[in-house]
Amino acid sequence: MLTTTEILKKVKELEIKSKKITTHLFTGEYHSAFKGKGMSFREVREYTAGDDVRFIDWNVSARFSHPFTKLFEEERELNLMLLIDTSTSNLFGTMGRRKKDLITEMAAVLTFSAVSNNDKVGVIFFSNKIEKYIPPKKGRQHALFIVRELLTMEPKTNGTNLDAAIKYFNNTTGQKSIAFLLSDFLDTGYDNDLKVIGKKHDVIGIKVYDKMDMQLPDAGLLQVEDAETGQTKWIDSSSEVVRYNYQQYFFQQTDTCKRYFRSAGADLLHVRTDEDYVKILQKFFLKRK
Repeated sequence: MLTTTEILKKVKELEIKSKKITTHLFTGEYHSAFKGKGMSFREVREYTAGDDVRFIDWNVSARFSHPFTKLFEEERELNLMLLIDTSTSNLFGTMGRRKKDLITEMAAVLTFSAVSNNDKVGVIFFSNKIEKYIPPKKGRQHALFIVRELLTMEPKTNGTNLDAAIKYFNNTTGQKSIAFLLSDFLDTGYDNDLKVIGKKHDVIGIKVYDKMDMQLPDAGLLQVEDAETGQTKWIDSSSEVVRYNYQQYFFQQTDTCKRYFRSAGADLLHVRTDEDYVKILQKFFLKRK
């Protein structure tokens, strides 16, 4: 467990890092990747060559015997919801950082990107049940509170229930939102509810995985533990068949996840624990643009 001093230090570090990334890389990308609720009327000004004739205000133009045009601006007021998988399988990591650390960092960057654009941000923490709900709000203090929770959240139960998290999000979120699901997606059977939220919200999944989730090293007899259930067993990693089956199981899980998101009309990104997530997010934002 982290002490209060350590938590505050880490919150500060994450804030500085996130703000640096947000300022230098996502200033325009985040803003233009996600559209606001529509356009709202701002003011009327004199018509100039090249203005769209459809927006001429005929009443004002008649009054002044001169053409005037309406100006509109984008209504931002966006809602960003982060669905964060806190299950014990995310404590795994062999490439310098755990899946949980990567999820925490990405969630912090997305949080600060939202607040710097004056958008609201909220969080649903889940394992095989809902661990905590933070309603969406604006502002730096709210962002710092979210980062503190990201750093200190410990699941009370094992396992992952993505379906419960998606249902909870659907029931608590009325207005159209951008929903980021950050998980290693070691679960199935959430496809129908993903389709439901995919119709109403802008949904993006970020599948976080470790190199060893995909590839077993040739290291002889290994005792492995299922992080979700706590069950242990011995496997012979020197066997090519065992290593092949292990890898195929990972690919099957990945394909299932891809299929679910495609059917829901949602986006899915893959980020490995040793990869530069900033480049992956930036590429995604630019593509959305």
